[in-house]
Amino acid sequence: YTKCYCNVVKSKPQVYYEGKPLEGVDAIVPRISIASQSYGSAIIRQFEMMNVFSTTGSLAFIRTRDKLRSMQLLARHDIDIPKTVVANNTESTDELIAMVGGAPRIVKVARGSQGMGVMLAETRSAAKAIIQAFYSQKVNILVQEFIEESKGSDVRVFIVGGKIVGAMKREAPEGEFRSNIHLGGAGKAIKLTRAERQMSLGAAKAMNLDVAGVDLLQSERGPLVMEVNAFPMFAGIESVTGNDIAGKIIEYVEDNVPRKRKRDKVGA
Repeated sequence: YTKCYCNVVKSKPQVYYEGKPLEGVDAIVPRISIASQSYGSAIIRQFEMMNVFSTTGSLAFIRTRDKLRSMQLLARHDIDIPKTVVANNTESTDELIAMVGGAPRIVKVARGSQGMGVMLAETRSAAKAIIQAFYSQKVNILVQEFIEESKGSDVRVFIVGGKIVGAMKREAPEGEFRSNIHLGGAGKAIKLTRAERQMSLGAAKAMNLDVAGVDLLQSERGPLVMEVNAFPMFAGIESVTGNDIAGKIIEYVEDNVPRKRKRDKVGA
């Protein structure tokens, strides 16, 4: 997609690749990296203007890449999330830490993925130093409570077309609190509780995602949504569960290509 370019006109929008227009395209399955998300969303949007079906809408994609925006939407839909606060200056640092219950705390870059830009501050002084360092560089961040009982693990739920097609529990390697598979985490297939199933489906719906990876934390007060991913990796969950996730995505495309994608009405 980074090698594609667009002809933006009112009568016949077009996407070009290697000097030729891409014609006869029924559907696209976007996989956009964080490094080129702005351009990637523009290419998705151009295909949408051409009435090409996309498994992920351009608005939903941009929405999920903004962690603060995502947390606000989930909270608005009464979906439980870790205590989350945000501010725009260092004068509020002590209040931020106190609002999420003191240290240890999680500090996250507002726009990140795959565990990048996520830090654990084990003391109040460490939390203040991290927060102040980010603010000095004009980087937007979130401060969240640390769910200690999850013990460096989380649950990844893969959803396609409003149905759960796979779930696994990911365990972080020793000395690491992030459980992402590509960071060395190990996964195992699990059976979700009713609450976990309902929360995962509700989170994907709140973000208007038909293909989604919902990450849950298992806390003493029940499941909490940590993050909703628009382009979740599926190789790891396929190997752990034995489920053909990619095949489910293709089936979803085949079932929906004749239909026009519904308008995104999330409103945020």
